[in-house]
Amino acid sequence: VLLRGATGTGKDLFAQSIHTGSDRADGPFVAINCAAIPRELITSELFGYEGGAFTGADREGRPGKFELANGGTLFLDEIGDMPRDLQTSLLRALETRTITRIGGQQVISVDVRIIAATHKPLEEAVANGAFRADLFYRLNVFTIHVPPLRERAEDIPALLYVMLRRHSATLGHTITIDPAALAALTAYPWPGNIRELENTIERAVYVAEDGIIRPRDLPPDVRAAHDAATDAPPVAPAPAPPELPSLRWERAQSEAEAIRRALAATDGNVTDAARLLGISRATLWRRRAKLPSVE
Repeated sequence: VLLRGATGTGKDLFAQSIHTGSDRADGPFVAINCAAIPRELITSELFGYEGGAFTGADREGRPGKFELANGGTLFLDEIGDMPRDLQTSLLRALETRTITRIGGQQVISVDVRIIAATHKPLEEAVANGAFRADLFYRLNVFTIHVPPLRERAEDIPALLYVMLRRHSATLGHTITIDPAALAALTAYPWPGNIRELENTIERAVYVAEDGIIRPRDLPPDVRAAHDAATDAPPVAPAPAPPELPSLRWERAQSEAEAIRRALAATDGNVTDAARLLGISRATLWRRRAKLPSVE
């Protein structure tokens, strides 16, 4: 499987989910970031080494990621950054399903599923000679394109639900989000994708008062994006507001949208949606009945 998408879109989580949902779920899930390891260490990290194979090597040797992933999944993150001279060894391992440790003679059979990921256009890397064409074709069996967060803003409430639940468990008290802050987060384009969203929420959790994240707890650029979206003219016909919209009308529209997104994020579970919004279940039922177009 080849996962393709911009940095920060959560390709590692997709890889973990593929493993967890497969018949190899009981086996190991082993990941290696091809861009984060010095080129002189990648070979030993992938294939392992025998004792005394090089200066500083463990006396008893060490297995590589292929051996550790035997019977499970090996996730090769940022495969587009792997040095070209090492791609030959990787291709050989994929083709023969065997590896040989550095400094060793024994051929070791390995049974692993390969999931690779990259944010780079591999076709261009093949064209300019930076990436082997045969390795690209070997990896590109089943491709999944992971879209950037700006193209799936409807996922933001669900992501927030998970993040806030995790922070609540860590801090020992419930963290919720104000409807206006939720609207601001869904309006922002998130150039850093899920990673940027996670960092933004972590910051907001630390500065929020009374365990409620409000617009003032968000970075200025996030608030500015919401303000711009609010001021922009509608791109499609919309129900006509009063000639001079009142604050009550504006608030009703914002609350309706926040409740709609919270219910979608929790699959219609009113209790979880109320927790996400920081209100009681009874309050959610009451506001849901009064607000416009909330199903």
